[in-house]
Amino acid sequence: MKKIFFIGIGGIGMSGLAKIMAKKGYKVFGTDLKAEEKRADFEKLGITVFSEHKAEHVEGMDTIIRSTAIKEDNPEYKRALELGLHIIKRGELLAQLMNDEEGVAIAGTHGKTTTSSMLSVACLSIDPKIVVGGIIPEINSNSHPGSNSVFVAEADESDNSFLYIFPKYAVITNIEEDHMEHHGTFDNIKNSFVQFMDQTEKEVIVNIDCPTVEELIKNRDKIVTYSTKNEKANIYAKNISVDGLKTKYEVIINGKNVGDFKLAIPGEHNVSNSLPVIYLALKFGVEIGELREKLSNFKGARRRFDVLLDNSIQIIDDYAHHPTEILATVKAAKERCKDKLITIFQPHRFSRVKFLFEKFEGVFDLADEIMLLPTYAAGEKDEFGISREDLANKIRANGSVKLVENSEEILEEIKDKKGMYLFMGAGDISKMAHKIAETIGRGK
Repeated sequence: MKKIFFIGIGGIGMSGLAKIMAKKGYKVFGTDLKAEEKRADFEKLGITVFSEHKAEHVEGMDTIIRSTAIKEDNPEYKRALELGLHIIKRGELLAQLMNDEEGVAIAGTHGKTTTSSMLSVACLSIDPKIVVGGIIPEINSNSHPGSNSVFVAEADESDNSFLYIFPKYAVITNIEEDHMEHHGTFDNIKNSFVQFMDQTEKEVIVNIDCPTVEELIKNRDKIVTYSTKNEKANIYAKNISVDGLKTKYEVIINGKNVGDFKLAIPGEHNVSNSLPVIYLALKFGVEIGELREKLSNFKGARRRFDVLLDNSIQIIDDYAHHPTEILATVKAAKERCKDKLITIFQPHRFSRVKFLFEKFEGVFDLADEIMLLPTYAAGEKDEFGISREDLANKIRANGSVKLVENSEEILEEIKDKKGMYLFMGAGDISKMAHKIAETIGRGK
């Protein structure tokens, strides 16, 4: 039995692949500094996880999978190099698994986790292979080995690892400036997406409501378009309306009305995310009645408008951290909110705040109140020259952004008050939201 070691096994992308390999019969090991939080989940699959990086862990291994977050001076990585072990990146392993399958690679600056999770759930009856960037409640995991040749995977453009994949189908939800610490320029990002489209064998399904996507598909073949605004798209949603707690809409595919659909997750951006899902699920043989039911009951991947508490106080946990994601999430929350909407935002990475600084202006305008936490460093040094006060002033120039430091301070601000509290960010803010929801839920 081959032994595989994952350096950084706890990451959402790495953990999904580790689970797939364990289910395929490989002996899987790995290290993660926060291993204790996930140890039980891994041990159920026979995966051995260490909580400290040590050189001796990789001795006797056949293949090393390295997370992009792992630095050159990591002792396990250095020892693997010394031993001449076979070392590959996470994206390479994903590509090896899916390139020979009926692979669907879902990429984009925003929405790819929701779209890939939604497609996974829509296709559960045909038992697809799944590797996505969020926990799907319906399978209580971010991966599934599946018996069908259909392979749904989230494709990561942040470090260009999606360019290892040569999928049969690709979905592009949107293309914007992000992860500039890796890409350098927006032109580099666009060139990567063009290459990704060229590597797709059958069809590239794209959101033409995104101007950059519309620009890049000109004079290209294999393109299938979708839109909530342009009725000339191959897949088009019309008559979008809020029906109680659900969003209702009609779908037109290549001029044919395929009927009404409903979504439990809010926002027009999620109607958009559902369009390639409907198109592909029908192509893969999912019955339309079952597809309607799956979408109507789809609650989203965890940390995508995740309702933690719903009484006089509503507490929502969401991964949004890019300005465009924030704007869409705040808008969707406002549509559902009965009282005040209060946002609690934790910026993610000093470099991202620097590169996207101007884009934060106005994205919280629909919120009644804003609380701003310190930036989650994600291993970076604060050397980009943007203070929290600078960001607060950019978000709302009238100075009404409240600076908060931790969950205890937030709890003092919100307890005994009505309203919807929307926690947003890609760092440890989710733990704060859960802690506060549990405390308020217990009446303490």
